[in-house]
Amino acid sequence: MVEKHAVVNYKPMAFLLQKLTTFRQQLIYIPQVLGLIWQAARGWMLLWGMVLVIQGLLPAITIFLSRSLVDGLVNATGQGLSAEALYPVLIPGAAMVAVLLASELLNGVSTWVRTSQSELVQDFISGLVHQQSIAIDFACYESPEYSDRLERAREGASQQSLSLLENLGSLLQNAITLGAIATLLLTYGPWLPLILVISAFPALVIGLRLNLEQYQWSQRTTSERRRLAYYEYLLTSNWSAAELRLFNWGHYFAKAYQRLRKRLRKEHMQLIRKQALSRLLASMVALVLSGLALIWMSQQLLLGLLTMGDLALFYQAFNRGQSIIKTFLGSLEEIYRNTLFISNLFEFLDLEPDVIDPPDPQVIPPSLAQGIAFSNISFIYPGCDRATLTNFDLEIPAGKITAIVGDNGAGKSTLIKLLCRFYDPTQGKITLDGIDLRQFAVADLRRAITVLFQNPIPYYVTAEQNIALGDCHADFSRQQVIAAAQGAGIHSKIMDLPQAYESQLGKWFAGGTDLSGGEWQKLSLARACIRAAQLIILDEPTSAMDPWAEHEWLARFRHMAQGRTTLVITHRFTLARQADLIYVMKAGKIIESGSHETLLRQQGLYAQSWFTQTGHLEKAPAVAHQETHS
Repeated sequence: MVEKHAVVNYKPMAFLLQKLTTFRQQLIYIPQVLGLIWQAARGWMLLWGMVLVIQGLLPAITIFLSRSLVDGLVNATGQGLSAEALYPVLIPGAAMVAVLLASELLNGVSTWVRTSQSELVQDFISGLVHQQSIAIDFACYESPEYSDRLERAREGASQQSLSLLENLGSLLQNAITLGAIATLLLTYGPWLPLILVISAFPALVIGLRLNLEQYQWSQRTTSERRRLAYYEYLLTSNWSAAELRLFNWGHYFAKAYQRLRKRLRKEHMQLIRKQALSRLLASMVALVLSGLALIWMSQQLLLGLLTMGDLALFYQAFNRGQSIIKTFLGSLEEIYRNTLFISNLFEFLDLEPDVIDPPDPQVIPPSLAQGIAFSNISFIYPGCDRATLTNFDLEIPAGKITAIVGDNGAGKSTLIKLLCRFYDPTQGKITLDGIDLRQFAVADLRRAITVLFQNPIPYYVTAEQNIALGDCHADFSRQQVIAAAQGAGIHSKIMDLPQAYESQLGKWFAGGTDLSGGEWQKLSLARACIRAAQLIILDEPTSAMDPWAEHEWLARFRHMAQGRTTLVITHRFTLARQADLIYVMKAGKIIESGSHETLLRQQGLYAQSWFTQTGHLEKAPAVAHQETHS
């Protein structure tokens, strides 16, 4: 069912005034769009403008020549085929042929210019959207409101901008043609051009109203259309193919897609039906007024006040004028509609990140001497009313391996986001060798950190490129790539691939080879470790590995982390025991800390969990599980 919004005033004059005010406000986006297009394709834009001016004059020239042609034919009737009789016909006839040929030639040139301009503008605007997508805060990607805003900005951003340019061009061309035609009609009476304009008034009111309703519907259904895209992805991607088949979810999501699609289609068709009926009414009003003007001209002809050439000129001028006014007003409607949608693009491009560089950034220390400290940190995720961390303190010593263990939701992953400055703490500070992280340039800080995230992304490029992406600004040798792969335990698997390190990975592209979850994780680990970063953060680095692969990797772990400050987030105590310092985290608090042996002697939560995981529960001390409250 279509939602009803008390936004549109359906009284024609009041509505028109209201929309003209809104339209005037929307006009601020036109110079911005023209500025983007000028940056993208200024030469083509100039050529396009010249073509438009000439195309705007040609119809009026054709109509003017038609009067001379018709009058010449009337005068030549009954005079035979002598050169003297045909002369008044041949000159306007030849001129009209030349104008028609020029018109066809310019149509071809116009298509070529528009296509060239379109390609450049699409690339330019896509580049702006991509740059902004990279520049904005990480927090945006965890916000459904932002996802809607991004979808609206991406949704035909280039097409809407080009459409605006096309409609502005059409407006200019038709304004030139209309001005020339009005000049021709003025010779028969000043009220004829006025009737021409009045006949188009209903179309203008209806067009503005319908475009506003279309825009409101599009804004209102953004989330639903994103959900459709999500269902489409679930039904067609290899990511979900196995579970859809095993649990027979395919029909469930297909029906959900069709139900939502049916509702949106019904709403859209209601809008289209309303548009069709409204425009039919506007056309009937214009037809009646045209008929009255034609009857008057015919009367003047019968009274001998006008010639057949005058009637032909009037008919063509009035008919073409009505068509042009309709197109002219249609262009205004489309410009109004384009500016409504383009406002989404500029609102997106105007977003400013909250995580920014300080005015005078500090230099990152060449090597960590003290380490990293969380001091009295409190943090609340945007849109949440509950703090993830409250008065939180933690020290990560330089050059050591520090592990953090704890249950899900304890706040471990939040620590990574704060360390990487994806977010800034609500309260307190995080220091690197005593300097607040906010005193460093964001890019410099992130270059000093390498992270293996809990759910690493499989990149469908070659094996070598996958690892070298650890630092796309560095020029790694094959030996450096191999050393990183050996450290992560993925080298032998890569050598078994059809083209070893040149092998295409993933099944998206022809000739690609897929890897298991554990192998993708090892590859991501190699990518993280090849980066010459002072701080290594590993979030569940062995979660996708089998026990044998994990045991093999653990044997190399200390050597790989040697000389660098390492933070490991893990549920696996066999990995945690490799650390120099272990923190046990629960409900946003550190409840235990020490080495593996120290924590076992404390007989706390860590000891209980260790004996449970290693299968020696009968040896576990009696541990009183007490909840730690904030």
